[in-house]
Amino acid sequence: MNHFQLFAQPWWVNLLVLIPFAAYYFFRKQRLSITKSQLLFLACFGTAFGFVEAAVVVYLRTVLGFPANYTPVISQQMQLFTGLPKTLLTIEFFRELATLVMLISVALVAVQKTKERWAVFLWIFALWDLFYYIGLWLTVRWPSSLTTTDVLFLVPVPWYAQVWFPILVSLLSIGVIIFH
Repeated sequence: MNHFQLFAQPWWVNLLVLIPFAAYYFFRKQRLSITKSQLLFLACFGTAFGFVEAAVVVYLRTVLGFPANYTPVISQQMQLFTGLPKTLLTIEFFRELATLVMLISVALVAVQKTKERWAVFLWIFALWDLFYYIGLWLTVRWPSSLTTTDVLFLVPVPWYAQVWFPILVSLLSIGVIIFH
């Protein structure tokens, strides 16, 4: 079992925990004009998209010859990234950017006001991230614990943290939207 680690890498990734608090501060003055049915349909999108992301990771691990529930240590993860063909790293980089573009696009289409667009983006991003881990756990029983270290993102450099960190940020973000 991994030991609990408080901080993510690089250092600035830790600032992500401030996003739900900042959102609460900006959303507290006036209720968001997002209906429950909009949140429900957006939740369906975020949940489904999270599972699609989990499936992609299972496929990538399998294609690269690793067990689907493979958990390398950080040094092995770095070797894995540096050992991949440049074309695969480029594709992965643009896949992650495309994911952000899709989440932003849904937020732009779903509501009209800027504050609500930020709320919708935060909502679907949090659900996407949460259901990515739920999808992985339901299908391949990974991560084995909340202290399992994961590569969170590759843009602009690899971000590492234990799984509890993105789950905490996601749950706080979801709470801010629900209880605004």
